[in-house]
Amino acid sequence: MTELFTLLLLEDEPLIMLDLEYAAEDRGCRVLSCANCDAALSHIDAGTRIDAAILDVSLGNGETCFPVAQKLAQLRIPYILHSGDLDRHNERIREIDAELVAKPAAADKVVAHAIAHAKGRNTGSEKIAAE
Repeated sequence: MTELFTLLLLEDEPLIMLDLEYAAEDRGCRVLSCANCDAALSHIDAGTRIDAAILDVSLGNGETCFPVAQKLAQLRIPYILHSGDLDRHNERIREIDAELVAKPAAADKVVAHAIAHAKGRNTGSEKIAAE
């Protein structure tokens, strides 16, 4: 299968990351897997091609995806949030204007939403419930 898109995955839970990686690879995507903001920002700052991103909001140890989301927005790289605990975060996180795919959600559906954003098609929903 031909590589279609490069997806940046920011997720600190190994099993969720693995599930997302497999779903993205099944769609022919190149995957950049990152467990923290520093790793994700390294790809972005290096100018690595990124067509879209899937960002977990809470990354452990008090870290959130906010710096990565902010950088992606500056570069006009589409991204979606994938979180099950958005309500526990401060108002700064609410400044992020992105589609939220609530956890738990099937990895193929999460990846499909990210690809839709990479193609410039908003799915028309601010919050996508788990299915």
